[in-house]
Amino acid sequence: MAMIFLRQIRAGCSSRRFLSSSSSNLDLAIADLNREMESIFGEPPTQSSIHGELPSTSPINTSTAPDDPVLPECKKGLSHVDNSGNALMVDISSKEDTMRSAIASCRVLLGKLAFNLVEANQIVKGDVLNVAKIAGIQGAKQTSNLIPLCHNINLTRVDVNLILNEEDFSVEIVGEAATTSKTGVEMEAMTAVAVAGLTVYDMCKAVTKEIQITNVCLEQKSGGKSGSWSRKLSSVSDDDCI
Repeated sequence: MAMIFLRQIRAGCSSRRFLSSSSSNLDLAIADLNREMESIFGEPPTQSSIHGELPSTSPINTSTAPDDPVLPECKKGLSHVDNSGNALMVDISSKEDTMRSAIASCRVLLGKLAFNLVEANQIVKGDVLNVAKIAGIQGAKQTSNLIPLCHNINLTRVDVNLILNEEDFSVEIVGEAATTSKTGVEMEAMTAVAVAGLTVYDMCKAVTKEIQITNVCLEQKSGGKSGSWSRKLSSVSDDDCI
């Protein structure tokens, strides 16, 4: 369209070279040019367009623009995160003290050589199973110092048991914690078995570095608002263990 318009202007200007430079003839030329532009654009050019100014435009209607995205609120159950994504220690002051317990487990894969030495109690550092048991109990009592948003609760019982499994040359660790408090002891039970597993590694690492600590997970819990839960009765598989 712009090329057609320019060609028409050139043609119009060429056909009017015979015009005199008088004011009246110049006015006629401008009028003819305006009619040419009107036939193409439907309206005569405005004064602002002659001087190269942009025509005024109406303000953008922002009411139809999409709203800014709103961050979704945290999913139900993420009690340690507020709606802004900040870390939050839950206020449990309104809860009542109730009896609560939890059992957790993990497995330490030793390998045949380390397993045989542990079984024969020939590890240089000493009695692996008993040292790991004490370490697990100590770990449970330090949970609130290790896990930032855990509450410091009074434990009424902590028990850690380590069982040698010759089938896969592993140590199976089971830890239990109990309290009468306003919050549960799942983290205390899981910390107990995790620290016990780390202690087994520390005691045996001189023999091999291929030891693996696997399947740290909650087995069951009781008490509190959510009631009782058992891994054996749920659909969660071992793949969900740490």
